Amino acid sequence: MAQVVLENIYKSFPLRQGEQEKEANTVAESVSPIADRPASNSVLRRINLTVEDGEFMVLVGPSGCGKSTLLRSIAGLEVLTAGNIWVGDRLVNDLPPKDRDIAMVFQNYALYPHLTVYDNLAFGLRRSEREKEEERRKKEEGRRKKEEGIRGKIQGEEESIQKIETIRKKVEKVINDLASNSLKNPLSYPWFEDFLGGATRKLPPGLRYLSEREKAVGKRVREVAELLQIESLLNRLPKQLSGGQKQRVALGRAMARNPEVFLMDEPLSNLDAKLRAQTRSQIVQLQRQLGTTTIYVTHDQTEAMTMGDRIAIMKVGQIQQVAQPLELYNKPANLFVAEFIGSPPMNFLSVQFTAPLLISHPQFRFTLPDIWAKSLQQYDGRGLILGIRPEHLSINPPATKNLSVQVEIVEALGHETYLGVCLTDAPAVRMQVRVPPERSIRVGEELWLAIAHDKIHLFDPDTELAIFPR
Repeated sequence: MAQVVLENIYKSFPLRQGEQEKEANTVAESVSPIADRPASNSVLRRINLTVEDGEFMVLVGPSGCGKSTLLRSIAGLEVLTAGNIWVGDRLVNDLPPKDRDIAMVFQNYALYPHLTVYDNLAFGLRRSEREKEEERRKKEEGRRKKEEGIRGKIQGEEESIQKIETIRKKVEKVINDLASNSLKNPLSYPWFEDFLGGATRKLPPGLRYLSEREKAVGKRVREVAELLQIESLLNRLPKQLSGGQKQRVALGRAMARNPEVFLMDEPLSNLDAKLRAQTRSQIVQLQRQLGTTTIYVTHDQTEAMTMGDRIAIMKVGQIQQVAQPLELYNKPANLFVAEFIGSPPMNFLSVQFTAPLLISHPQFRFTLPDIWAKSLQQYDGRGLILGIRPEHLSINPPATKNLSVQVEIVEALGHETYLGVCLTDAPAVRMQVRVPPERSIRVGEELWLAIAHDKIHLFDPDTELAIFPR
């Protein structure tokens, strides 16, 4: 397991022929190290993020905000334009994907259609074991040659003849061994084992040849299959699996390698609602059980709120806020975060502020709690944006401090009811309200809504940053 640190990450793609530069590129380009490259679209800008060891970090944002590009950059599938990526104490910018000790779960599962579930789970393990064995062999050979070279220098010219004679005898011995009993030769035996194992893999279990390496792979595959409850699927092909089963196999293939970091790119988007909720809880439980650092990408804010230890919200290639789920919900940093987090989204109204604490609107006026006085001193006589979540509006009798609205849409969900309403004197201004299911409401009905004054949010209309009471 390892900490992941992203330092000042930038990523740009060259413009295609006839393509215009995105308007978002002009934002904050003056401080960008790629500002002198106008013929490119900047996808990521000034990304600074630390994912703690064992943390479940969720990247969330609308489509096209750069979430998947950032994930692919961490995996090594995209080359950074600028910045550094650290995994543990290693700078991995120049490392190929296979050397980063990172496992990625893709949106489309990416299973090998001609391999069984067992072989899909074992594929990465077999490959990594071969690479480790080959690397050990090369290191041993290099060490041996180095020792022989040093020994030769020490012995001097007098022993050069004896050295040559020794090498000649070793070569003869290798040739004789290969000719007489190639299976016992350490150079050829691993390859023969692979051939024999592959040739007998489809035979009945009692007739299969299993090397020690394959036995270790099989043990790990069965451990992962038991963890994911897919032991009964090991002999099936991907085309014989449901969407949820394929997703668990894709997760298992990543888990089998026991990497330092998991990367997940919208792995639940192809599942139906019920299966998505079930698999979501399984992923969270598995991550907590394994303790592996995980970075999870989604555009579904419900997934983000229910899964992440912390959430990083992105917009047009930049991180807007990083915080725990409830902090994002209760203290959004700006207008975008406030609107993005919450379902249905927050309602916004343009209001006027008059010191010390008066909020006024053509349809209502009320006095803020005293904790707002210090924060709003500089806004006397200026406009503000008032935000209020649907669940913080309630049906009440007519009053100066309440809003008069007309019901346009009624969505009865059983456990609660959502209303789409418009202001009576300003039909173009629409809002959403969450009310108890016991209240029977008809389309066209006129209501008065009370605002929970202790639950409101205020934003600067120029900067769109949140104003917090202090």
